[in-house]
Amino acid sequence: MELDLAQFLTSNFQQFWEFTGFHNVTYEHLIMIVVGLFFIYLAIKKDFEPMLLVPIGFGILVGNIPFQMGNEIGIYEEGSVLNILYNGVRAGWYPPLIFLGIGAMTDFSSLLANPKLMLVGAAAQFGIFGAYMVALWLGFMPDQAAAIAIIGGADGPTAIFLSSKLAPNLMGAIAVSAYSYMALVPVIQPPIMRLFTTKKERLIRMKPARAVSQNEKILFPIFGLLLTCFFVPSGLPLLGMLFFGNLLRESGVTTRLAKTASNALTDIVTMLLGLTVGASTQASEFLTKETILIFALGFMAFVIASASGVLFVKFFNLFLSKDKKINPLIGNAGVSAVPMSARISNNMGLKYDPSNYLLMHAMGPNVAGVIGSAVAAGVLLGFLG
Repeated sequence: MELDLAQFLTSNFQQFWEFTGFHNVTYEHLIMIVVGLFFIYLAIKKDFEPMLLVPIGFGILVGNIPFQMGNEIGIYEEGSVLNILYNGVRAGWYPPLIFLGIGAMTDFSSLLANPKLMLVGAAAQFGIFGAYMVALWLGFMPDQAAAIAIIGGADGPTAIFLSSKLAPNLMGAIAVSAYSYMALVPVIQPPIMRLFTTKKERLIRMKPARAVSQNEKILFPIFGLLLTCFFVPSGLPLLGMLFFGNLLRESGVTTRLAKTASNALTDIVTMLLGLTVGASTQASEFLTKETILIFALGFMAFVIASASGVLFVKFFNLFLSKDKKINPLIGNAGVSAVPMSARISNNMGLKYDPSNYLLMHAMGPNVAGVIGSAVAAGVLLGFLG
């Protein structure tokens, strides 16, 4: 009897041990846990976009706890709680809701006051199409190349939306790459801006923007929706929600809805999106040669996009009179990392002239970049979807 009891306890202990993470851990799990801890460190100690990196970093930890398959635990196991939450990423539910919040919190006055800044936002999208060509050259299929290239728009929700449609198997790597480079904007962009501008150009003062009427603000989301979505109907889920959110903000009669969209709704979706995107980096699915190439291509796309915006402003200035020239330091803001890249333009301007405030000017190409990246995604989806 005692022997049977000892065997029973030993068997149960063995079964329990095989169930634990200590038994199932691999070096790949440990690598990803270190990456997750690094993201959390950057968010808390360096203040690099904590709203993004804390959920993603913790999600990486959640996604890389080792376990036995078949117990409905992991994010890729049908029926698990994480898998259900991940449907919002996989099926593309979360990105349009994020765009609703972005529209509700964004003031497009800077763009309306100086419409030619839309061209700067468009120029920054060269990074997307440049990376697309390189990805094709490296052997990625056209739909995969497009999903990877959209990282150059520095827009996490757009990257998730497009990859969920074109390359679901690469979505984890693409999403983490896009959000990582968004968070590292303060590190990546300043050297590019200094490289491609002269001291004289950095000191250019731009004229104060004209006042924009309330009627213009109300009409903008309506005409913006019609013009962009007639051109690229495939961008409707993102652009439709973006302009809807902006109309809620500017109409003057839906303030409560605008506040809900820009605050509570956006916060909830951001938490779920960040956590599940982080958890999707499960070591068995994430640590591949393709992931390394995706991060390299994403970085290249982001650099090209930032440089293209700055260089386009320099080129555009050749055709502008002296009193209408644009400070090239706002060219980097053509990527859609709102308002991070616009703040960098402003900080760089103040560094060279403490009285030269560029923030409001930089917000023009910055919000144009949001529209531009969504349009670019719509074009790619229209061709390849």
